[in-house]
Amino acid sequence: MIPNLKTWVEIDKKAALHNVKTIRSILKKKTKMYAVVKSNAYGHGLREFSLIVNDKVDGFCVDSVYEGKTLRSVEITKPILVLGPTLSKEEIQIATENNLEITVSTFETLKQVANIKDSPFFHIKVDTGMHRQGFFPNDIQKVIELIKSNELSGKLKGAYTHFASAKDVTYPHYTNEQIEEFKKVQTVFKRFGLGKIMFHASGTGGTLLYPQAHFDMVRVGIGLYGYFPSKESRAQHSLVLKKELVLKPVLSWKTKISEIKKLKKGDYVGYDMAEKMEENTTVSMIPIGYWHGFARALSHKGQVLVKDKKCKIVGLVSMDLIIIECNSATTRVGDIVTLIGKSGLETLTADDQMDIADTVIYTYEILTTINPLIKRVVV
Repeated sequence: MIPNLKTWVEIDKKAALHNVKTIRSILKKKTKMYAVVKSNAYGHGLREFSLIVNDKVDGFCVDSVYEGKTLRSVEITKPILVLGPTLSKEEIQIATENNLEITVSTFETLKQVANIKDSPFFHIKVDTGMHRQGFFPNDIQKVIELIKSNELSGKLKGAYTHFASAKDVTYPHYTNEQIEEFKKVQTVFKRFGLGKIMFHASGTGGTLLYPQAHFDMVRVGIGLYGYFPSKESRAQHSLVLKKELVLKPVLSWKTKISEIKKLKKGDYVGYDMAEKMEENTTVSMIPIGYWHGFARALSHKGQVLVKDKKCKIVGLVSMDLIIIECNSATTRVGDIVTLIGKSGLETLTADDQMDIADTVIYTYEILTTINPLIKRVVV
């Protein structure tokens, strides 16, 4: 059934479960898999996607306590790790009230946790080379001493790091250095009697290309949504894993033609007279734009699918409209337009749109910037 909407996102349940099973197949039985559903599940709908995979994963990773609270509101009871910073006393209390595990990456946050009577469970983030969040390895002994002196050992659930460049195994030196640094950190925790916590390091790239870095748990994001984290990982993973993985894109984004008109040779299209028609042309209006998350970088060159035919965007992507060149005599107002997904024998993936944009935009951005107000429909 076609929703009575001008644009909507379809979430393929079978594809999502296929991806979970596929990635599970390369893990040891003892290795847990957390689904990274931050940023509205990479555009797939935080509630919708999480409920689909809830029975097949061991836990979830979110960006904020508010995302975690949302998952609790739909009766997800599995462990939830907040990856982003939890800055205020109020947010720390929300974490405690909703049984969320927060990330502690600074001494300031550690002291805040220590000063709260009913403190939440937490993981220590270690900066082994990403130079973003985290304690430096040299700080870990002091961190452990503070945890023990403030009687927080029972609240410590894990320690983790994040790889800076695990998406290409051709240049493994930096990632291997990070792995070795993290192993040293693991040794320090064990030396101080905290070796039974959960150690984890790998996102999708590390999971696919560095099996030695699976540790106790992996945090899989983009792979669950049907995409490899890079072109290199798509090509290289089978050499590392000795098997070819097939991931299926979960998200399709659709809209409808809202207006059709005929333009003459020499007519200009859209804002700023940005494109001139070289011949008589039929164009169609599509009621989405950069407010909806369709990248402005796709102006003049982006593609969409109408009745399994690729149609080019002409002119600039506007806030709420794009214009496509579509000369088919059978095109009608109300026809379905596929922005990402399959139409007949043709497919446009987020990877394809990234390649067409040919800018610094990449697949993650194409997916995550789809406006969260657009309805997600599970199919």
